[in-house]
Amino acid sequence: MKHAVLCIGLFLYSLTAQAGPAINVGVVYDYLEGDRSSYLKRVFNGGTSTAFIKVNVLEILYNEDGTSREVPVASLTDNKGATTSRDGLMASPARMIVPANGRQGTRLLYMGQRDKERYFRVRFIPVVPEKEDDFAVTDQERADYKQGLAAGVNVLAGYGTVFFVRPKDTRFDTQIIESAEQYRLRNAGNSVVVLDEFRNCAKAKSTDCEPTTKHHILPGRELKFEIKADRQYSFQMIEGRDKKLMTVNSNG
Repeated sequence: MKHAVLCIGLFLYSLTAQAGPAINVGVVYDYLEGDRSSYLKRVFNGGTSTAFIKVNVLEILYNEDGTSREVPVASLTDNKGATTSRDGLMASPARMIVPANGRQGTRLLYMGQRDKERYFRVRFIPVVPEKEDDFAVTDQERADYKQGLAAGVNVLAGYGTVFFVRPKDTRFDTQIIESAEQYRLRNAGNSVVVLDEFRNCAKAKSTDCEPTTKHHILPGRELKFEIKADRQYSFQMIEGRDKKLMTVNSNG
């Protein structure tokens, strides 16, 4: 498949192997609708010990050639140079203590202009607590935790999610151009369009399918794929809160 969609992957950070905290952040992609300014993200710890988690936020900036880079979230200052707020996304709290088999949440708050869509990487990173980390634990609790981890072979795995902040005045305009050989979807709106559960299957045998995929079409970009003989393509096109099941058949 050839397309101009920017692939945003899962960030995985691991140290060594097995027992200890094991976090689950749920879905990898989250979307803040234009009429909302905050989003509750829950983290589950399915491990055998408490998870001390740092939440780190970076802004994703896309270049015209399709490449991207991640930069710290900027701060707003007054005329005296004093910081007044952040221009973008922040997590509150940015430190989480999640017990084994427990769940905890952080609220992702957006501050700043909403005239265009913005993108952020939110990383949830389990750590061994140190004094400078500002976790509300005593020196003895910190020492006991380290001793417990040292008793076995451990894994501290963190995950990065992608957070889409839609414009305040969100506008969808997905243009479809179809021919016998090719199917194109162009995003002429101002917010991301999602193609979920994209399936490419043989007409005669519904179990003969390529792996199911998910695609994000950013504003001004397009996705296109070749229509091959005896194949059927289906996907769910998601524009904000609206979902539409789409099916494309070859002529062969």
